[in-house]
Amino acid sequence: MPLQLTFQEIYKPEAGVDEAGRGCLAGPVFAAAVILPPNPSEELLLYLNDSKKLTANRRDVLRRQIEHESLAWAVARAEHHEIDEINILNASYLAMHRAIEKLNLKPGMLLIDGNRFKPFDGIRHTCVVKGDGLYYAIAAASVLAKTWRDEFMLSINQEFPQYYWNENKGYPTQKHKQAIAEVGFSPYHRRSFNCGIQMKMEF
Repeated sequence: MPLQLTFQEIYKPEAGVDEAGRGCLAGPVFAAAVILPPNPSEELLLYLNDSKKLTANRRDVLRRQIEHESLAWAVARAEHHEIDEINILNASYLAMHRAIEKLNLKPGMLLIDGNRFKPFDGIRHTCVVKGDGLYYAIAAASVLAKTWRDEFMLSINQEFPQYYWNENKGYPTQKHKQAIAEVGFSPYHRRSFNCGIQMKMEF
């Protein structure tokens, strides 16, 4: 089924909201909020989809298009230490709230990817399970959150290449978990996400 451009006509404008990095062992959780124009370009509508279904090159191209065409967009994050302090679910809400707050156009409706959300500033919202494959605005948010987070993980990989963040972006691959077991946590690791790994030492 093709993605939909709008959820309801009555509450405008609609902002799609999504996050990236919830299941990672290291790094922040990123969130994006996007308000698309009423008539996005045909090219954007042709390729825009759930970021997980796109190649890295396609995501990078779409990121530039989304940032150029959107009426408003914003990206924000909750840091790894905040995740440890308030748990990953609340940190995801926090990152989403920060992204929404940064929008230069106030939404009339928030389309949230997932099944739960903490209300923000009295703005109406609806949660949509797998919404990044159903609504263009959520798909756009998923692309921004993913690309901005990947870019961050590549930047800190230069500091700690032993964790292979250039490959795994912080997700719990075997190589990533083995590196933690051998050399311990980096300053960017989520200490509440140790997954029972027995470590020889810590930084």
